[in-house]
Amino acid sequence: MNEAARDHMLDGLVQDYTRLDLSTSDRVMLDYVAKLTRRPGEMTERDVAVLRDAGFDDRAIHDICAVTAYFAFVNRIADGLGVELEDREG
Repeated sequence: MNEAARDHMLDGLVQDYTRLDLSTSDRVMLDYVAKLTRRPGEMTERDVAVLRDAGFDDRAIHDICAVTAYFAFVNRIADGLGVELEDREG
């Protein structure tokens, strides 16, 4: 992937991943991550089944869930302590 394509992908992931041309497995994974992040109380066994149907095994599903949960945890800690994000441009 060239630098322009990479930048386009990163911008798309930040802005709205649903507008990107993604593989089915990437789309399913990001849909799961978005739901777990935004509406964790709505997660069901069906959400895991969709990941399995897209080819993810139990280890991958665990890792997707764990990384998503970890980022939510770290963000809550940072927010709770009033930590400011560093400027990524400079």
